[in-house]
This record gives sequence, structure tokens and C-alpha cells, in this order.
Amino acid sequence: MTETVFETRAKGKLLLTGEYAVLDGATALALPLRFGQSLLVAAAQPAGALRWEALEADGSRWLGCEFALPSFALVRDNDANAAARLRQILLAVRQLNPVFLTDETAGLRVTTRIDFPRQWGLGTSSTLIAAVARWAGVDPYALLAATFGGSGYDIACAYAEGPILFQLDHGVQRVQGVPFSPPFSQQLYFVYLGKKQDSREGIHRYRTQQRGNPALPGAISALTERLVKAVSLAEFEQILTEHECLMQKVLDLPSAQELYFSDYWGVVKSLGAWGGDFVLVTSSRGEAETRDFFNEKGFGVFMRWNDMLH
Repeated sequence: MTETVFETRAKGKLLLTGEYAVLDGATALALPLRFGQSLLVAAAQPAGALRWEALEADGSRWLGCEFALPSFALVRDNDANAAARLRQILLAVRQLNPVFLTDETAGLRVTTRIDFPRQWGLGTSSTLIAAVARWAGVDPYALLAATFGGSGYDIACAYAEGPILFQLDHGVQRVQGVPFSPPFSQQLYFVYLGKKQDSREGIHRYRTQQRGNPALPGAISALTERLVKAVSLAEFEQILTEHECLMQKVLDLPSAQELYFSDYWGVVKSLGAWGGDFVLVTSSRGEAETRDFFNEKGFGVFMRWNDMLH
């Protein structure tokens, strides 16, 4: 029987408010999801080898590779770029924990599995960073900084018990759980756009455009505070609209609603990178009518609020 050495599961994430501005200290509302990634570490033969298998939600393998221990030299792989990225993560862990996997007499097999389609952008990388950091006993934010970079809100979501307020305070992550459960959640949905965005490019655009708006982080923080306290769908929609308008001016980009859903009766709010993966949509009409609107436009992944969140 295979001996399990370590096992964990990290949650995926969505950023409801504060996209881009969270990098400059804005308080953001972030949502841990019921979707995530599991990591299982088991003893295996041969000694001195770390075998890694990454599985899709359907169980198919998208990455298979082997590293020599303790050097992490790559022995074989089926995806050179992904294997090199994984090796970078392992070497970064070693910098943070010098004794991590230094026993060359041991052999290990690691299996990771996401339970959502990888293209959805719900945190394939952040859940991996959080899970590996927990396995290695290192600071996940330090590991993120040494690998993918970013604010860290996604790392904060990985093991959060519920919605959080996240803020970067002079480079230090401040995380506070918040009782955010809108009484109108049955009128909130998530729609997958499938328009993958380059996060680095988006951040660069934000950095370039935002220089003339030093008040932005404070304004976004105020909207986040109001959103958490919203008691009606109308109030919620008003705040979302203000947030979209503010970010639209900063980024000088059309909103997702303008681009794809200008004839929609509710509000469409970008989540994370503008024009990217999922959007939040509100609706004062029935679920079937709302779903049909998006399906007829070619957007077939339509999920209820409570189906995405815990």
C-alpha cells in the first residue's frame, strides 16, 4: 500500500472588487471558491526521484515529469515549459526552506488535480503555490513573490473560510474575513467569457494610465466597503456600475458590458483582468430568461452564485 506523506487542497478565487487597484493598496473583496486543486504526496520508488503528475478535472494528465533529488534536475517531461516552471517553483521553495527534499535516499510521487477546467482562470497557479507552500512549510506570499508575483489576494483565498477583504499595506498582506452573503444572491450569476487576457500586459496598462489618479485606491476601497453592506439588488448594481465606470476611465478600455452585452438589462462586472475569464452578472429577471440571453450570444458557461462559491 502506498504511504501518503502529505495531502492538502487549496481553493480557487475570484476578485469581486479592486482589480488592478489592489496592487496600490486598495481594499479588495475576494471570494474563495468551491473549485480548487488538490495535492497528494506519496512515498515511491525509485529513491532519489520526484515524479510529478498534474491532472485535469476529468482525470486526464496535462503534465508528467520527473526530477532528480536533491538537485531538481529535470529527467523527463511531456511539456518542457510547464516542467521548467514547476522546477522554478521547487527551487524557490528550496531557497525558503533549505532542507526541503534534500534526502536523496527517498523517492516521492506527487499528484495534483484541479476540479475545474484549466482555461477558466480560477487559480491553477495560485492554488499550486499555496498547496506547495503548505507542504514545504514556507511563507506562501514569499513563494508567490519568487515565482509568479502579484498582490497575493489569490493566495489569501486558498485557505480562507469565506469571503475576505484584502489589502496590500506597504507590501504587507492584510486579510480580514467578512460576512458577505448577499440576500439577493439568487439574482447573481457568473458567466465565462473565454477571452484570456495577459495579466502582465493589463498591469502595465494600469500602471501607465493610473499615474494621473492617485485617489483611485481610496475610491475603490470606499466602493468595496459599500458593496459589502449593500442590502438590495438595486444598491448592489449601482455600486458595481460606479466601480466599472471608475476603472474604465483609468484603463481607457471599454467594459465587458459595452463590448459584449450592451443590450443586457442587468449589470455586468469584470472580475480580475478586464475582458478576461469570468464576469459577474446581476438580473432582476428569472434564471431561465437570464441564462437564455447569454447562451444565445454564445456564452454557454453560466453559473449561479451559490454554485461557484461555498
